Formats: sequence, C-alpha cells, structure tokens
Amino acid sequence: MNQLNNEVPMGAIGNIDKEPEINMNEVVGTHDILFVCLDTLRYDVAKEEQDKGTTPYINKYGQWKKCHAPGNFTYPSHHAMFSGFLPSPAEPTPIMERESLFFPKNIGLGNATPKGAFAFEGSTFIEGLSKVGYHTMCIGGVAFFNKRSDIGKVLPSYFEKSYWHPSFSCHIKNSFDNQLDFIERKVKEVENNKRIFMYVNIDAIHYPNNFYLDGAKQDNKDTHAAALKYVDNRIERLFDIFRERGKTFVILCSDHGTCYGEDGYEFHCVSHEIVYTVPYKHFFL
Repeated sequence: MNQLNNEVPMGAIGNIDKEPEINMNEVVGTHDILFVCLDTLRYDVAKEEQDKGTTPYINKYGQWKKCHAPGNFTYPSHHAMFSGFLPSPAEPTPIMERESLFFPKNIGLGNATPKGAFAFEGSTFIEGLSKVGYHTMCIGGVAFFNKRSDIGKVLPSYFEKSYWHPSFSCHIKNSFDNQLDFIERKVKEVENNKRIFMYVNIDAIHYPNNFYLDGAKQDNKDTHAAALKYVDNRIERLFDIFRERGKTFVILCSDHGTCYGEDGYEFHCVSHEIVYTVPYKHFFL
C-alpha cells in the first residue's frame, strides 16, 4: 500500500476492493472474443441515435458509456487499446475503480493487476491471447490496416492472420457488407474447439460518409449518423456469425471522434472534446 501511496494521490486510488463488472479470467479460454471498432464514431452522434431508437440492433446490447479515447486518431489509439488501455470513463473516476479487461503483467501500481483483468504476457493483449491458445485475426478497414505501406503493416503485424481488401475501404459504400461476407468465410475455416480473437475495423463512419445520405455533398453530423445507421442495420449478422460458434464476449467502441467545423476544427488528429469523447460498451452474446 505504501508503494501505491507514493505513486498516486490517495484520492485517486478509490475503492481497491470494488468488484469488477467482468472477470476476464473467466472469459479468456472459455469464450471467443470479438473486438469491434466503429472507427471515428462520435459519442454525441451515437447517443442521439440511441435515444431516438434509430440504432435498434446496437441498442439491444445496452446503453453507450461516455468515455475518453486513449488517442486522437486511429494509429495512437490502437496502440494503446491493443496494449490493454481501452477507452476510460469520461467522468472523473478513481484509478482503482476503472475497470480493466486486459492488463500487461508487471507494470503499473505496485506491479499489481487490477481485479478482474486478464494479465497478459507480451507487448499487446493480442499476443497474450495467442500465447494461451487463441487464433488471432484482424479484419482491416482504414489505411492503417491495409498493409500497402510500411506504416500500414504495423498494426496488422500483431495478429496471426490479418486481412484487408480494397472493397473494405472507407470510400466504398458497402464496405461493411464486404467485410461481413469475408468474415463469414474465414470464421468457418476455424475449428469449433479453437477459440478466436477477432478484431474488426469498421470504417464506414470514417470520412467520406456523405454517400449514406441522399443529396448530401459533403460530410457532416447528419451523414455521420446515416453511416452509423448503415452499420447498425447489418451488425447483427456479425454477431450471429459468432453465436453459431458458441459463447462470445464483445467489445464495441470507437477509437476517436471527428469534428465537422466545431470551434473551427475539421476531422480528427486534434485534441478537441468531440474527438477524444467516444462511445463504449461490452457485453456477452
């Protein structure tokens, strides 16, 4: 405890004995794990569509949590998330009351793993899951996953298998449909007794998204919402693919938001509240 006290203010520690919502040590090894990133989805748009009931399939799995992203664009945010540092509560929360699903061994407060977190070995929790027998797969979307450049090879390299195709690109209107067709084929190739960790980068909400709203000439909050509704209308198919395999734990979130002129800012890679405030939820199928 003295080591904890020396590293953080007492007020930040909170209730160390608080029970976590999810014990990942009971999930890892018994469930497939599906991590779905709705790339670029803004919290305010997700919340508005949730409250209006226009995203009924996503709404089935609980309310969005308002969180802060660990980065302000895809590349840094994913490095953090893949290392176990998923979006954190937007409301001030004591460190020891923040739920962690994955946590790297032998770092942090007194080298202690947060209660309920899966302590992984390796530089990413993807590597950690591979070490305990998971088949790890990445279904790319935005250019940081396309393997067409050196930087586009970095994030996919964390996985045993990584896939990208031009038809998954964000400028393709039916990109998520194309990803789903591919995912369905690839999942069927894995034996039922082999656990899967799959990451899916859904980039339909990323710019450009104006083609999801008839008559729109440029991207804005309305076209952003229309892209989200396109994804919502199809996402249950993804969940059904995994339901057929058995028990699945799902992480569903955004990696960052994007600006459409707020305070003079455009798009992301800027530290604006709209950019670093993201929706997050996790649940069991």
